[in-house]
Amino acid sequence: MTIARTARALAATLAVMVPSSAWADSQFKLLVLAIPNKYHYEYIPVARDSLEKLAKLHGFDFTWTNNTSAFDGDLRQYAAVMFLNTPGEELTPAQRKRFEDYIHAGGNAIVVHRAAITPPNNWVWYEKLVGRSFVNHPMVQTAVVNTTDRDFPATFGIPARWIWSDEFYVTANPYKVAINPVLNVDEASYDPTRIWPGQVGIRMGRDHPVAWYHRYDGGRVFVTTLGHNVEMYRDSKYLAHLLGGIYWTATGLGQQH
Repeated sequence: MTIARTARALAATLAVMVPSSAWADSQFKLLVLAIPNKYHYEYIPVARDSLEKLAKLHGFDFTWTNNTSAFDGDLRQYAAVMFLNTPGEELTPAQRKRFEDYIHAGGNAIVVHRAAITPPNNWVWYEKLVGRSFVNHPMVQTAVVNTTDRDFPATFGIPARWIWSDEFYVTANPYKVAINPVLNVDEASYDPTRIWPGQVGIRMGRDHPVAWYHRYDGGRVFVTTLGHNVEMYRDSKYLAHLLGGIYWTATGLGQQH
């Protein structure tokens, strides 16, 4: 065997011995907090499975937990923290402080559906991080969702006008937080007043964002109020929407200019 052939054989052997992770290093790591509650629990195994598939396909890692004790540890290892149908009110005062410090230091947050609902004045800093305060929502209905920002990654995988069924949250802006809407729901395409007895349905008009992003206290924040039913976490368009939000929040990349 010639020296050249020996070298090629040795190189091939070493290539087989090198761990696969060396060829596919994780790009970033998420912390995903998903605590079951009365209206949101069936989604958990489905959402976790879908996130695992996305992570393998797109080269990122995540820590999945239903315990807020994860916030007692070092959050700096995470490119972003995702509150998945779990609002920040679940955190203890000490954990809230650690999360605030994480954002102040350049950490980032993703807020999904139920996580945007928090009692008024319970944790004003978190309300401002979300960017809007929850008022109420009508029953689940099918509506037309309009893309308002085609240059943001959370809209790349969905059409300009998207038929979607969800709880379309009504929100307010008591703290005058500036956000960048990426999806608006067309109130002419459903009945915002179709709500439970004893409640009053509210129309927001033409400006009715259901997903947005902004920068807050040093960090990037992506919010989608979509994602009520378990089957949504199997839907390719919804997962593309979620992945785009994760990608931008964790890296700050992907926006077209």
